[in-house]
Amino acid sequence: MTEPHVVSAADLLRWAETLSGVARTGLGFTQSLYERERFEEVLKVAADIRAAAVEEAEADALFDEWIDTVGEGVAGYVTPKVAVAAVVGNEAGEILLTQRADSGVWLYPVGWADVGYSPSEIAVKEVFEETGIEVEPKRLIAVFDGLRLGFARVPMYSLVFHCTMLGGDLTGHPLETAAVGFFGRDTLPWPLAGADRWVDLAFAAINGEERPVEFDLPRTPPWRGDH
Repeated sequence: MTEPHVVSAADLLRWAETLSGVARTGLGFTQSLYERERFEEVLKVAADIRAAAVEEAEADALFDEWIDTVGEGVAGYVTPKVAVAAVVGNEAGEILLTQRADSGVWLYPVGWADVGYSPSEIAVKEVFEETGIEVEPKRLIAVFDGLRLGFARVPMYSLVFHCTMLGGDLTGHPLETAAVGFFGRDTLPWPLAGADRWVDLAFAAINGEERPVEFDLPRTPPWRGDH
């Protein structure tokens, strides 16, 4: 007999964001008053689910926030945000990691994509701003779904570049990072976000291995998860 799936906070969060995206996109395209009412009902349900998943979330405030983001046509089509990350190694084969000031979690340098920059330029900019290290992007090594992996609480795709170190002085960002440093595979700090998903890939890149670009495999259906 198959054991029942235990619903986690991550499941609730993913379902809420999926429903929210469907409802807000529908509101952005429909001209029917009847359909608007139905999509608003779906959005209220999504807000209740997200409030159940995230303790500090409040359903009515979430609903109002989501409604305020609804646009028309293409502007109303809800899509994930984009972040850009960098895997950087030193001559000792260690990886550059930052500890987030807000959560205390360790991860490679990563930040939201800014308008006017290419993804590789964002990688260079983020590494320097967060760590003081100058790098050169070599290749794209992964495209991850941040919400699916627990990296973020909002829908987000993360483009991960392998970069080589050019120079600079190791200095953490005064607001965004609590600590920065290079770590060997046997001395990785904790807590480390999503380590089981990217550590092998990162150290393979640092050690000169060339692998196909990593990505999250399709699920059936996508919203149900990996169970």
